[in-house]
Amino acid sequence: MIRMFKAVMAVMLLSMTPALAVQPDEVLEDPVLEERARDLSKGLRCLVCRNENIDESNADLARDLRLLVRERLVAGDSNDAAMDFIVDRYGEYVLLKPTTRGANWLLWAAGPMMLVLALAVALMYLRKRSVAGGAPEDRGLSETEQARLKEILDE
Repeated sequence: MIRMFKAVMAVMLLSMTPALAVQPDEVLEDPVLEERARDLSKGLRCLVCRNENIDESNADLARDLRLLVRERLVAGDSNDAAMDFIVDRYGEYVLLKPTTRGANWLLWAAGPMMLVLALAVALMYLRKRSVAGGAPEDRGLSETEQARLKEILDE
């Protein structure tokens, strides 16, 4: 019974880990270079699957990118040089976490700017509301309204 429980737990734990699409023929013989390639692959988006990194994707383009990363590392490129080569070739969209350079700063700043704008509008609304003297029902009835009300109630 305990063996069965351990086997079920092992299968559950293994099924929760992400399956990597890296093929055995892609793996480099040098473990240091392979580790660098895996680290770089975690930051590269599959251009077909969009929100998967290239190690998790089975798409042909993801395989080509995995091979390109390994090719650049074997050629002697540093991690930054390999990433720059890929970004130059495929564009910044290939990065899972885009940089804040160039026009991307606007995308990064849009959220906080919208929050500040919403707070300013809310403050202006609250200030205008407090200056207006509150809701009309708080002011009571005018003399003509009170007379009309009395007339209706007496009927």
